Amino acid sequence: MPENSEPAIVLAGSVNSSYRTLQALLRHRMNVVGVLDLSPLRSASVSGYTRMDALAQKSGVPYLEFEDLNAARIVDAVRKWAPDVFFIVGLSQLAKEELLSIPRLGCVGFHPTRLPEGRGRAPVSWMTLEGRPGAATFFQMNAGADAGPILAQEPFAVDAGDYASDVTEKLEAAIDVALDRWLPHLKKGEWKGAPQTEDRATFYGKRNPEDGLIDWNWPAAKIHALIRATSHPYPGAYTFVDNRKCIVWRAELEPRLAYRGVTGRIVLVEEAKGPLVQTGDGLLWLTETEWETSEAGEKPPKLRVGALLGYQMGNEIHLLKKRLADLEIRVEKLDHAHGASRTKP
Repeated sequence: MPENSEPAIVLAGSVNSSYRTLQALLRHRMNVVGVLDLSPLRSASVSGYTRMDALAQKSGVPYLEFEDLNAARIVDAVRKWAPDVFFIVGLSQLAKEELLSIPRLGCVGFHPTRLPEGRGRAPVSWMTLEGRPGAATFFQMNAGADAGPILAQEPFAVDAGDYASDVTEKLEAAIDVALDRWLPHLKKGEWKGAPQTEDRATFYGKRNPEDGLIDWNWPAAKIHALIRATSHPYPGAYTFVDNRKCIVWRAELEPRLAYRGVTGRIVLVEEAKGPLVQTGDGLLWLTETEWETSEAGEKPPKLRVGALLGYQMGNEIHLLKKRLADLEIRVEKLDHAHGASRTKP
């Protein structure tokens, strides 16, 4: 890069933090020479999927859509763009060494925690679940996971009662602050990160949609945290009612009413708040729910007083064993009838 020239930048991403980063790069009139956008064909498992095509094309920035970030045509395109800095923001796909070695200065990753704390997967859900503070953190990528020197970091609080969407809004605001502070330095070619303190590193593990299953034996506060952590833009916490899946998007703790019921049963229904459920410790209003679509087009059951949420394992095992025994008797009778018919003269 010639002296006093601005660094050439390529950005790859797939979610709103990627879009927010592109907005900031354009706002600061950075030298963006290419944008890589995840194809909708690969977006099914991406929470908060966001396209960057319209913004890139409107700004006259070269643009490519990809399914595989490491595909030969993408690597060739990045080589032709010859970036000094390669931003990879909001992608679950891992860039391979061939791609990471192209930019002259290095690659910039993004993570929504106060690195080195909270490295790893599903950080927004984990922070919401645990009530831990976060940060918009841009760091220089290296061989470790979220382990490179920190280039910019803007902390934010996660408050009690925050939903994942609230944390995401705070994160987006923090992204703007972090980039508005750092990009003017990058524009002048300044490139220096602060090494992370390894003995302070903590790690989050992967979360899957099935991890949103509600255990009504848990205390109300713990179930409430799970609902908040897995709500939009994530798949949601869920339970079962009469063998139908019910997603719980929002809930409220009930600290005053003197109701006591069987764990997992609805003890009260109010039009304004919905059903009130007895948990292992405390009561919980289910204020926003959604039923999984029935392939047969059946209407969902009513969330009425006395309805049982979830499954009682002992009863369910008994019913399954009884049905299995009934089926075995029927099969035995059919086999006997079939054998008798074959022996007739």
